[in-house]
Amino acid sequence: MSDQDHGYMLNAPREGKAEESLWMRLLWMVAIAFLISLAQTVLTVTTVIQFIIMLTNARQPNEQLAEFGTTLGIWVAKAARYQTAASEVKPWPWSELD
Repeated sequence: MSDQDHGYMLNAPREGKAEESLWMRLLWMVAIAFLISLAQTVLTVTTVIQFIIMLTNARQPNEQLAEFGTTLGIWVAKAARYQTAASEVKPWPWSELD
């Protein structure tokens, strides 16, 4: 599965327009940094739950949790692109989740 299958490319040129002030961007960056931290906690909990499911289900993962992990990873990648100014597009809920 390539990066483009999920609607983003890791080495894509900058997306969007830089119309907001740097101070507003700083506020968004702080908010998104908090959300990334929250996402890391959610990922840890999801990982533990998935492992328990695999232990009790003959090593078969829960497909919904696996898909959720993929979606969460895409969100974190979009957030990281905004944080590092590789993109002007803020992650969900400010734009489409994909």
